Amino acid sequence: MTNIIVNMTYLLASVMFMYGLKGLTHPRTAVRGNLISALAMLIAVLVTLLDRRIISYELIIAGVVTGAAIGTILAVRIQMTAMPQLVALFNGFGGIASVFVAGAALIESGVAPSGAPMAQISIATAASGFIGSVTFWGSLVAFAKLQGIVVPGGSVQFPGQKLLNILMTVACVVLSVLIFRNPSDIMLYWALCAVASVLGVTVVIPIGGADMPVVIALLNSYSGLAAASTGFVLSNNVLIIAGSLVGASGLILTRIMCKAMNRSLRNVLFGTLAPAEGSATADEVYAGKVKSAGPEEVAMLFDTSQRVVIVPGYGMAVAQAQHAVKDLATLLEERGQTVEFAIHPVAGRMPGHMNVLLAEASVEYDKLKEMDEINPTMAQVDVALVIGANDVVNPIAKTDPKSAIAGMPIIDVDLARTTVVVKRSLSPGFAGIPNPLFAMDNTLMMFGDGKKAILELIAALKEG
Repeated sequence: MTNIIVNMTYLLASVMFMYGLKGLTHPRTAVRGNLISALAMLIAVLVTLLDRRIISYELIIAGVVTGAAIGTILAVRIQMTAMPQLVALFNGFGGIASVFVAGAALIESGVAPSGAPMAQISIATAASGFIGSVTFWGSLVAFAKLQGIVVPGGSVQFPGQKLLNILMTVACVVLSVLIFRNPSDIMLYWALCAVASVLGVTVVIPIGGADMPVVIALLNSYSGLAAASTGFVLSNNVLIIAGSLVGASGLILTRIMCKAMNRSLRNVLFGTLAPAEGSATADEVYAGKVKSAGPEEVAMLFDTSQRVVIVPGYGMAVAQAQHAVKDLATLLEERGQTVEFAIHPVAGRMPGHMNVLLAEASVEYDKLKEMDEINPTMAQVDVALVIGANDVVNPIAKTDPKSAIAGMPIIDVDLARTTVVVKRSLSPGFAGIPNPLFAMDNTLMMFGDGKKAILELIAALKEG
């Protein structure tokens, strides 16, 4: 009867996870979905603790208090611009938790009177150790790249890197087979984790910052798969279901991100964006064609406009200009103008990065338009204001089949009557290619820090 109650409660928690995940698909229901998922996790944890009476509750309470304190500090102090780094850390913590739980289960089963663990346990343990270790160290590298510490944000490569990755993958497979054949040898498990840890570093380190949305989504999927494997180790149904949900949703999100970049996952993981041979240089694209404008000139454009589309990019996040952008939009709306925000799926450093920043600034959800929704009407836009975006608005993706971003869907700001680009300089995006948009006849460059430039533009509008 106890097992029936526990499993029925796990089933209830699993259904709540599904409803919570569904709620996260839309900004209006995201808070409710998050609360439902949190409640489901609380139910699952409590039932597990009550079912396992031999557990030392003193250690559990100490862990909960410590984790809650750290989580509260992070939640209060973390800047929304640093959310990608925090998500990367969360993915890593999920992976390393699976590694230690599976390892502990292997030790326990290996010394049990019944002898060696079953095939299910040994296979699932090897999967948990392998995936969890790759997730943890890969997430740490992603965090370091995004935070700009220790590891450069761009691609880091060395001779023989791909061959080394292949050899380490083969070594992990061999060690997994050895664990299956001799599960009582715990050193094989830790050897597997060590090799997989190095693999996690060498797989992620060559991936540049612009591909971080894909990497974070993939690592999120890995953490779910590691949790599901650990569920098989522990014969815990709710962990299997929850991990599978995270793994599947992460893979779907990864696919969406790759599609938005018109790149395959293989190309993201093993290829790098680079200018094609024979492509135009920056001097050829920009020479004598770039027109700069100050805030007063741009304010005059807004005085005669009726419809404005704002395109945020990573530069807005770096400058922490989201609140200034919100103030600009409010000012324009008070003057009777229509303001919308065009969101590219891979703008920023994680899926939904721009949505999160604009939500922090209290921008209404219905003003956030996806790329496919805004592009058909871009020709009717009076002013397109691009803030810190580069590759996601580069028209060369449509015109040059040899370019590094050929075929990548972009926001068609080049079709607007006037395009204003707020940017520090003419430096290229991650793809390393010049942007012909900056030299078009209908484009004005407003050079400077994103936040400062928008505040100056607001002041000019008020004075005008």
